[in-house]
Amino acid sequence: MLEAQPHHDGSALYVGEVPPALAERSPLRVRTPHDWQEVQRVWVRSVQDGEPRYDEAARLGDADGWTWWEATMLVANPVAKYRFLFETASDAGRPAYWWLNSAGLHNRDVSDYADFRLGVFAPVPDWVPRSAMYQIFPDRFARSAGADAHTLPEWAVPCDWNSTEVRGRGAGVAEQFYGGDIPGITARLDHLAALGMDIVYLTPFFPAHSNHRYDASTFDSVDPLLGGDEALIKLVEAAHARGMKVVGDLTANHSGSSHEWFQRALADPSAPETDYYYFSPDHMSYESWWGIPSLPKFNWASAGLREAFVSGEDSVVARWLKPPFNLDGWRIDVGNMTGRLGAQDVNHEVAKLIRDRVVEINPDALLLGESTSDAAPDVDGSGWQGAMTYSNFTRPLWQWLSGEAPDVDFFGTPLRGPNRIPAEDFLATHRDLASAFSWQVRSANMNALNTHDTARAASVMLPGGQLVGAAMAFTLPGIPVVFAGDEFGLEGANGEFSRTPMPWNDPSRIITDLRGAYGELAALRHGHAAATGGGLRWLHAAGDVLAYVRESAEGSLLVVASRADFSGLGFDAPILPAAALSALASAPLFAAGQWTWTTAYGAAVLSGTGPGAYIWELPGTVVPNAPSEDAAVS
Repeated sequence: MLEAQPHHDGSALYVGEVPPALAERSPLRVRTPHDWQEVQRVWVRSVQDGEPRYDEAARLGDADGWTWWEATMLVANPVAKYRFLFETASDAGRPAYWWLNSAGLHNRDVSDYADFRLGVFAPVPDWVPRSAMYQIFPDRFARSAGADAHTLPEWAVPCDWNSTEVRGRGAGVAEQFYGGDIPGITARLDHLAALGMDIVYLTPFFPAHSNHRYDASTFDSVDPLLGGDEALIKLVEAAHARGMKVVGDLTANHSGSSHEWFQRALADPSAPETDYYYFSPDHMSYESWWGIPSLPKFNWASAGLREAFVSGEDSVVARWLKPPFNLDGWRIDVGNMTGRLGAQDVNHEVAKLIRDRVVEINPDALLLGESTSDAAPDVDGSGWQGAMTYSNFTRPLWQWLSGEAPDVDFFGTPLRGPNRIPAEDFLATHRDLASAFSWQVRSANMNALNTHDTARAASVMLPGGQLVGAAMAFTLPGIPVVFAGDEFGLEGANGEFSRTPMPWNDPSRIITDLRGAYGELAALRHGHAAATGGGLRWLHAAGDVLAYVRESAEGSLLVVASRADFSGLGFDAPILPAAALSALASAPLFAAGQWTWTTAYGAAVLSGTGPGAYIWELPGTVVPNAPSEDAAVS
């Protein structure tokens, strides 16, 4: 059990208006439990133009076993960094000092890296943190009645939807062609609606020489094999009619070697498009993504590329956000590598360039950047609104819930699979890799159990673990992501094996039917503001069990996740207030497993089966709204 400790996060319980105004003061609140230490004074330490500043907090008052404090901080820089300093009494008669930052509580000096962050940038659109995302790899999702009429290109190797096995390694993996198309997606939107999905995220739809289409030959049209431009228009219209958004996938780091720009540059060194890429002085070689010749890398020092890709009236970024296509945003492929090569680094500049253009066209659009490692240094809210990243959630979740399957790809490491870790290491890793994101960015990060680029959770995790992970994805800050087929328990040892055609007409290929559970989790998320806008406070992380609360003034949620049977998990005040402990006598909103509550010494004690996930509704968090008479002067 984690003892009750001082707490702050970037949610509305603790922070004033978001975004704050630059050069103005922003109120910040923090709370300390009565049974933690004898707190004498509290300060907020901010870093202003690189120099620490201290503002003393006033005592707001007491509620449910906690004392609340408030200070104001000058927002001196576009990303304001801050932490809290507590002075407490000690047995030695000398004051003790404690720091609280986004990674937790410390009784020693720590780096500024994990300080809380508050950005002045426009927030993500309101619909984003309330949404659940469904990722579709078009070739493998659904075939329409017209799919057989498509003339296959020379590169494609036709495959039978139900009987041809997906190749996971070696030659030919990118040439297997199952023939899924966009009209097939449109015909299955009711399936997505039943799952409670809000965002349809399509991997690339441009013409290419592969089934994954990350090697675009043009950005000016939809691949005819997918149904062409009209098919995308109809999909977006049908999705919007159901209240869904549609987000595309764009490679800002490279094109395909068959791309019209690259072909012109390759044929004529004096062509305007030549400086879109990195050619050798003799024009005989060029830079490419990971040395793969079919993926020549863009040179973002080129003014011509910036015009054609971003700032032009009919640029790549702009064209598909405007009528008649009306996409609702972009996910930028390998956003972490875009604009970077050796000593050249214009990554943040390019991200902001794209962000400004997207917002100019549609202020309500979403922009996510892929950054598979530690994404926080590249995602401060000024460019990408959020990240498609694996380090802070997916990777440690795989490690905590890992099963016995051998030889699954663990995110490109040389390991044969994830090493198993206890819950406390999951929490330490999660906090470490999430701590440098602002709360605004965290609310737009993708929480994925798996994607088209990874092994499937069902192959990595112990039996039942996928549903435990899904419950966490839907209740932690961020956008829960369902990769098409997760709801059927589909398996795969790596990204290629995971791109399995959907089992629409072959129920024998459904491994575990999780459609009902995913629908329940989405409904819970939509029905409880705490799941999308509430704060996050961790209560327990040890061995087989994790527990946390999402808290808001309107209502809160208790989430308990386990990978094995457990007993004796106790909750008492002030970990949870008395009213919350009483609410635990009610049935949970969601349960995957069996549970029992008992009482012992004034605490509510939970036992349950595992793997399991349990979610209870709790009363809202009370925040004193006026300073006490003996409050310190800020």
